[in-house]
Amino acid sequence: MLRKKLVITLTTAQGSRQYTLGQLARYLIALFLLMAICSFFVSNLLLVKTSDELDSLEQGINSLSSQYEMTLGTQELQKGQLDQLSSTLQELKVERDKLQEENLRIGELNETLDASLFGLEDLLGLPPSKSMTSDRADALTVMTNQRLFFLSVLPNGEPIDGLRINDSYGMRMHPIRKKKVMHNGIDFKARTGTPVYATADGAVEFAGMHKSSGFGNLIILQHALGFKTYYAHLSGVKVKSGTFVSKGQLIGLSGNTGRSTGPHLHYEVRYLFRPIDPKPFIAWNISNFDSLFSEVKGVKWASLRKMYPLNQVLETAQQ
Repeated sequence: MLRKKLVITLTTAQGSRQYTLGQLARYLIALFLLMAICSFFVSNLLLVKTSDELDSLEQGINSLSSQYEMTLGTQELQKGQLDQLSSTLQELKVERDKLQEENLRIGELNETLDASLFGLEDLLGLPPSKSMTSDRADALTVMTNQRLFFLSVLPNGEPIDGLRINDSYGMRMHPIRKKKVMHNGIDFKARTGTPVYATADGAVEFAGMHKSSGFGNLIILQHALGFKTYYAHLSGVKVKSGTFVSKGQLIGLSGNTGRSTGPHLHYEVRYLFRPIDPKPFIAWNISNFDSLFSEVKGVKWASLRKMYPLNQVLETAQQ
């Protein structure tokens, strides 16, 4: 019976004590020890497995962290690209708005230019065009420059401002000689000292007192193509012989010098030393340009048309 019992002896300072365990208790202790040993090994296995899983999880976390940082960098890059694209689009919008404004301005300029060219046709005394083409515009420009050239070098317009005509060109009763004689010019009634202007570009042939003719103070201007103009009975002379003058330039002051019955300006137009009626030249301007060539009969205009084709450029453009 004793072999089937387990005796446990505990020794303390007070002495030794013995405990006797039965067979069942031994089995329970053995089972407990076995379970403890198994639990130890199982726990170690689980701990190793858990450690491996934690390492794997840590690696995954590190990988995710790297991917997250990479994603953040990519987002920052994309944000920078989006900001740059937005800035570029804004600049393009500004440029587009500028282009639209420029197109509108160009359109307005073209309309204004077309209106000006149509107005130029009216100024030139031409029939209106259905449309303003570039060829038509070029022809109008050539024609305008051509007319302006002739209007600058040939006598035209009044030599004195806004004053009435006393005597015209032609036969008249001379106020001093008391008989009919040829009056070679036009007399403009004017107060002494009224400004007198050159009616075309030219050179001063004579400027001063001309006693033999009775013109008193006289200015003679030489112009292109054989024309001359005379300005007589002046109270003052503002130019010198041998100098050049331009159309509209002040050349003298009206007066009553020489054989004269009152202050006025005697104005003549001569062609190759022969007096011709100044009236068509006074009325001549850019709108009635062709009128001079039909009204003034004493000049061989046909030879001038051969030298300068005049309106042929425009006539060609109209065909």
